[in-house]
Amino acid sequence: MAATLKEILLDDSKRPAVVADMRQVVDDEVASKSGMSGTAIKSGYGLVNKIKPDIIGEAVDSLLDDFTARLEPFYAEYREKGGGSLAEYFDGRSDEVADALLGVTDARAEGSQRESIKKVYDKLRPQGKKNVEEALPRVAEVLTKHGAQ
Repeated sequence: MAATLKEILLDDSKRPAVVADMRQVVDDEVASKSGMSGTAIKSGYGLVNKIKPDIIGEAVDSLLDDFTARLEPFYAEYREKGGGSLAEYFDGRSDEVADALLGVTDARAEGSQRESIKKVYDKLRPQGKKNVEEALPRVAEVLTKHGAQ
């Protein structure tokens, strides 16, 4: 069994499957949204995918190294403590795990030279934490599928 998430997720032979599965997480999370905000998210997501079909996969791939680094301390603690599933562990630490992951996208948005990107991100960011917390069980499922135990 691999000792780190980096070994599990970022190996060149596994990375394409991990990216595909994480992209599916994004697709499933968007599909699960309801209400007016869900309709807006689905509409925007559909438009982005129509304009550039590979954009979500490309984004997942470009963020995967940083996300993995942010999740590594949580995974190490989970392995050290033992017991329960990774999804249960993430659920118990959802606030911290979501903040860690959003730190990656916050830094990317802040570093962008394109004001339009910053504006859109700033508009979506307030709901971001809730959305990431809701996605953590699916994220844990993908990590477990690829060898995180």
